[in-house]
Order: sequence, then structure tokens, then C-alpha cells
Amino acid sequence: MLALGADSSPEASSYFPSAAAYNAGPDGYLDLIVRARAALEIPVIASLNGSTVVGWVDHAGLIQEAGASALELNIYRVASGAAVTGPEAESDCVDLVRAVRARITIPLAVKLHPHFSAFGALARNLHQVGADGLVLFNRLYQPDIDLVRLRWYNDVALSTAQDIRLGLLWLSVLSGRTPRLSLAAGTGVEDAPEVIRYLLAGADAVMTTASLLRHGPDHLSGMLARLREWLEARKFSSVAAIQGLLRDTHPDAEAHQRHAYVDSLIGYRGPYVPGDVGASTRLAGLV
Repeated sequence: MLALGADSSPEASSYFPSAAAYNAGPDGYLDLIVRARAALEIPVIASLNGSTVVGWVDHAGLIQEAGASALELNIYRVASGAAVTGPEAESDCVDLVRAVRARITIPLAVKLHPHFSAFGALARNLHQVGADGLVLFNRLYQPDIDLVRLRWYNDVALSTAQDIRLGLLWLSVLSGRTPRLSLAAGTGVEDAPEVIRYLLAGADAVMTTASLLRHGPDHLSGMLARLREWLEARKFSSVAAIQGLLRDTHPDAEAHQRHAYVDSLIGYRGPYVPGDVGASTRLAGLV
């Protein structure tokens, strides 16, 4: 657990998990940014996860000073308090981004989980207070119960290609409707097919961590090679040629997604649902 507010210093070590169990700690991370910038010719994008506004803002400034090319705010919050309303939770995110933007000048991205009631409006509000991009999505921590020991246990469940659909939905809806807001996809990217799907839905960038943890860093070069092969086989000249080809361009995105939902239910077939559209419709509760 984080000992929130246990010390008065915004850089207090109690704001972070134990360095021995987690990583090198905030000072070690700043040193990593410095060394990465010195060793690499590509931009170094830092990521920050905090627990107090003062801590977020101060560390964002230190990360910029360390030489980061851009910063991702990894906002992980489960608004589980019964007194916290949806608008309050969203307002907290907007206020945080506003405060960090006032402290730094480098590009600023915000990584969020998808569980907000009106994600489109939140995206617009974050952009208005200074976010240059969104990273979709942060996966909520989900513990499980050990039925033998009758206790909770914590582990890291890496994303898989089956986790891609929610990101595809929101990228397709937001892309083109927030033209000055860069959109990055970051869940369920196992290989080139997931990269291609995200690009077709409108992603400006695609990120992967789980696949590299599974297969090692050399997997990245293979992924890029397979992406090039797919593009060449279909006579696309570049990634830009497919970006957003399948985004949702319907003037009423909400109505369009409702229609897609109904089509999905009606189209379901299985061992207990015959190929009779009427039967499928009745099963879906639509008539």
C-alpha cells in the first residue's frame, strides 16, 4: 500500500512502493532517463504514476529537467469511495493535467483506464487543459482469490490479443473527432495483426510491453518486418496510407455503435443458436 501523505515532502519515499521490491525508485528513474538520452538517438518518453498533485507536479518537472522528450501521466485511480461521483473523478483528472501542464513544456500524454461514463467529453476536456495525446488504455489492477488458501493474491496478468477490442472501439470513435489530440494504442498488442488493426482504427502510435516481456526485445524487429510485409502485399506505400481507414465516420457515433451492438447480437451463431435470424433476435431480447 502507498502511505499517502505520510510525509510532508512531495518527494517522500513513502509515496512509492519499496524500491527493493519495485524498481530503482524515483531518483534511479531520473538517472535512467539521463542515461537513456545519452545512449539513444530516438526520443525518450518518460512515464509517471503519482498519488498527490504536489508529487505529480514536482516529479514531472524533475523528469523534464532530466531530459525526457515527452511525458506520459499514467493515471491509475479506482474511485471506489461511495461519495465520489463520476464528474468529480473526471474533474480530478482534468485538474491534475492542468497542474502538470503549468509545470512542464514538453509534450504531455495521459494514459487512462476506459471506465468513465463519457470518455469522449473527458478526452476533449483533457486536451483543452494541455494534454497533447491520450494512451488507450491503462488496465485496471485485478486481483484474484486463491480458493485453496482462501485469500486474495496479486499477480501481473499480461494483456493478450483478445484484449484489443475495447481500444479499437474508442480509437475508432475518437479518431477524427479530436483532430489535434494524438491517440496511442497500448493494450493487447501481441504481433503485427494487432498493430495493423489499431492503425486502421485511427491510432497515431501503437505501443507494446507484454509481447516483449513474453518474447524478448528481438520480437520487435520481427513485428515490424511482418507489418512491412502486410503493407507491401496489399500495395500500401506506408503506415500513413492505412491510418484511420476504418475509423467511425458516422455523424452520430453513439447511434452507430448502438446499431453495431444490435447487429452483433443478431449475428451470433452457436451450438444452441441455430442459423435462424429470428431465433437469434429473440435471444438477444430485441423483439
